[in-house]
Amino acid sequence: MPITSRRTFLLGLTGLVTTALAGTGVAWLIRYAEKAQIRPLFTPTPSAGMLLLTYYGHFGYVYTVAWSPDGTKIASGSDDHSVHVWDARSGADIIPTYSGHLDGVRALAWNPVWGTGIPDGAKIASGSVDKTVQVWKSADGSRIYTYSRHAYGVNTLAWSPDGMMIASGSVDKTVQKWKATNGSEAFTYRNHSGTVNAVAWSPDGTLIASGSADKTVRVWKAADGSDVLTYSGHSDVVNTLAWSPDGTLIASGSADKTVRVWKMTNGTDSITYNNHSDVVNTLAWSPDGRMIASGSNDKTVQVWQAR
Repeated sequence: MPITSRRTFLLGLTGLVTTALAGTGVAWLIRYAEKAQIRPLFTPTPSAGMLLLTYYGHFGYVYTVAWSPDGTKIASGSDDHSVHVWDARSGADIIPTYSGHLDGVRALAWNPVWGTGIPDGAKIASGSVDKTVQVWKSADGSRIYTYSRHAYGVNTLAWSPDGMMIASGSVDKTVQKWKATNGSEAFTYRNHSGTVNAVAWSPDGTLIASGSADKTVRVWKAADGSDVLTYSGHSDVVNTLAWSPDGTLIASGSADKTVRVWKMTNGTDSITYNNHSDVVNTLAWSPDGRMIASGSNDKTVQVWQAR
C-alpha cells in the first residue's frame, strides 16, 4: 500500500475509534444525568423570601397581577397592551396572549365565583388606558363583553362578591357599576373631584369604597350611589384601599406615605401606620384580618399588626 494511502487509512481508523469512544462517553453521561434526575442529591426546601419563579413573557412594564380563585394560575397585565395567563408553578402560558386592548392594561381581576355562568372556566376583567373594561373567558381568551362608557383610562376595577357586577374607576373621576355580562344596570358615581385610583366592594356586597386623587375615600351604597361616609384623613392622593374581611374596617394607603385603618361606620381612625418613607401604592389584609401587607415606592413591602 502506498505511504499516503496507508497514512489516510490509519487516520480514518483513529477517527472511527475516537468517535466510538466519544459516543460511549456521551451515552454514559446521559445515563448518569437520567439517574441524577431520578435521584437528586439535594432538594431545597422553600423558605420565606425564596424566589420560586420568574415569568418573562411581557415586553413592557407590568402594572397588575392577580391569582385565580383556585390558586393555580396567575394573570398579568402590561403596558405592552396584553394580559397573559400562566401556570403559577411552571410559568408556562396557559392560553394565547389576550390582546384585545389597544393600550396598556392597568387593572385586572378574576371573577371571585369560579366559573359563574360559564361551564368551561372562570372570567377575567381587564381595564386599560384605552378606556375599556373587557370581560373574557380565562380558558381560551374569548371575549364576553366590552364596557366602553368611561371617558378616559381605567385605573381600577373590582368584582362584586357574587360575581355578577363590576365597579370600575377611571381618570374621568367616576366609578361606574355595571353587570359583567352585558353592561346593563349601569350606574355612575360622580362625587369625586379627582382621578379614581382604587375601588373595593364590602364583603357583603352592599357598599363600595372608592379612593381618589382628591385625597378622600368615599363609601357609598352599591344599589343607588347614595353616600354613607367620606373619609378625609389623608393629606395627599389615595392610591389603594381594602376592606377588612369582617367588613368593619377600611385600610387606605396614600402618597402622604401613610396607611390609615379606620372604622367604616364613622370614619374614626383605628391606626395610622407611618413606617414607610415614600408613597404607598398597594395594600392587602391577611385572611384572618389581623395583619396588613403594604407596598411602597420606598421599595419595601411591610407586614404589620392591623388591630
